[in-house]
Amino acid sequence: MAPAAANYYSAPPHAHQKQRGYRICDTCGAVENPVAQKFRLCGGCMTTQYCSTECQKSHWPSHKTICQHTAAQMSGAKQQAIGPAYPDENLAKYLRKFTSTHSSLLGWAGFQALQLKRLPANIRQSALLIELSYNAHAESLYRFSVANTHIVSRTFVTSHDPLVAADISRREERCRRSGGIGTLVILVQCGGISQVMPVEVDPPSKISWDSRDDWAEVLRHFVESGRTDFKPISTTARGVVYG
Repeated sequence: MAPAAANYYSAPPHAHQKQRGYRICDTCGAVENPVAQKFRLCGGCMTTQYCSTECQKSHWPSHKTICQHTAAQMSGAKQQAIGPAYPDENLAKYLRKFTSTHSSLLGWAGFQALQLKRLPANIRQSALLIELSYNAHAESLYRFSVANTHIVSRTFVTSHDPLVAADISRREERCRRSGGIGTLVILVQCGGISQVMPVEVDPPSKISWDSRDDWAEVLRHFVESGRTDFKPISTTARGVVYG
């Protein structure tokens, strides 16, 4: 079977350079071009991303509630006693950085796990749960390893937090208005901390990624190798396309 990523088996070039993956501005929908300009993360929730200060300012009235809610959760987690559920006082911060760093990989894994190319309706019923193990490592890229992955009911995520559910619904409506199939929900969990990652998905006809059954193996390989250079493979009539 062909590798799922262009550089799956080869060592990444310029491995010392930090790569943050491709992001979408939460206000205007612009796609990040890391070479030209890296998007900025919201300093409160460290989750939402913007292409400019103007987009961040215009989005603040609608983002304020969920942002303050997320920031409060991070602060609360830091006050927890160190133990199996909270192995590090900065676990919430590390988990959000992990999600941001591996956004392209996680989105691809969710797309494959829910088989959205073949069964796009799954996006409304299911979510991908990724369970991580924490490693007390000095290098941030090696602080987590993949313990388990599960396909769960989407309500497993949305029923526990009304504000998160409302934010996902807002993204869903925006995505469908622009012709997408909806919002893919990924829940990344480590101990007592979890991070919800919503991904707005285009129609399968616009996504040329090859379908992969080995997505969990690929996910584990990139995470545990500390690699951030993931690029999915697309086999087209003109040949193989990377990225």
